[in-house]
Amino acid sequence: MRQDLIWRLEALGFQALFGFLRLLGVERASGLGGWLLRTLGPLTGTQKTVIRNLRIAFPDLTPDRRDALAREQWDRTGRTFAELAVMDRLTPEGGRVEVVGLERLHALRDSGKPAVLISGHLANFEVMAAVIMAAGVPCQVTYRAANNPYVDALIRKSRERYGIRLFAPKGDGTRELMAGMKRGDSIALLVDQKYNQGPEVRFFGQPVNASPGAARLALKFDTVMLPLSVVRLPGVRFRVAVHAPITVPDTGDRAGDILAGVQAANTFVEDRVREVPEDWFWVHKRWPDRVYAALDDRLASDARRNGPS
Repeated sequence: MRQDLIWRLEALGFQALFGFLRLLGVERASGLGGWLLRTLGPLTGTQKTVIRNLRIAFPDLTPDRRDALAREQWDRTGRTFAELAVMDRLTPEGGRVEVVGLERLHALRDSGKPAVLISGHLANFEVMAAVIMAAGVPCQVTYRAANNPYVDALIRKSRERYGIRLFAPKGDGTRELMAGMKRGDSIALLVDQKYNQGPEVRFFGQPVNASPGAARLALKFDTVMLPLSVVRLPGVRFRVAVHAPITVPDTGDRAGDILAGVQAANTFVEDRVREVPEDWFWVHKRWPDRVYAALDDRLASDARRNGPS
């Protein structure tokens, strides 16, 4: 009963925050979120993760450019979180989202066959889901359920406002995904998070463990991975691009074919991050511990030789 009361109080606070942000409107809510994290983010312990990630991905950045990039990514991350409250207004119909390659989604919709839609945590990644729904593609969107069931219900209700009806919780949603693909539903996955049990591929020239789910499902259902990306534009606007499909090889070497598909998906995300690094979710500890340990050793060695950078 005590836990249930805590959950209910948290949900009330969450609901009040979302209500306040919706009253502010799109531009002021986004601006407030950006200001808050741009101000507070660098003061948190997560700032160390951001800087280490930037050092790994872009080792040649000057300190000034690295610090500026860190500040800007905090601003954009804060905007993304605040915009969750007003996502029903960030849709193609609302005039704030332009779509490149929409014909690919329409072709998928009209085919009646499933595909595996993939992307990464780019800009406001929820905008891509809104575009998929607006295009009329029957699609299950995977998500990580909130620990608080009342907050989770509010988040799902909020996402339903911009068309998401089919949810597949990470971890225990595999059965729903499989059943959905059998009846022709596509699935949407973000493929750029650490997955310790996954195969090792390269990301920014360093090893990472990545989820094989997208490549595995594409092979199983004899379909393609269809990549999407989103970039943030001035004025709380976005451009979503639907890219050419990625075909997972089918040579008979299942493990090797899946590995090739996982690498292709991660290379796609890397290419998008290189194009607009400010838009990526740098607060996530993407690489394995040994990569961070090697970075720390190199920095310590450089400091002994040249002084701290």
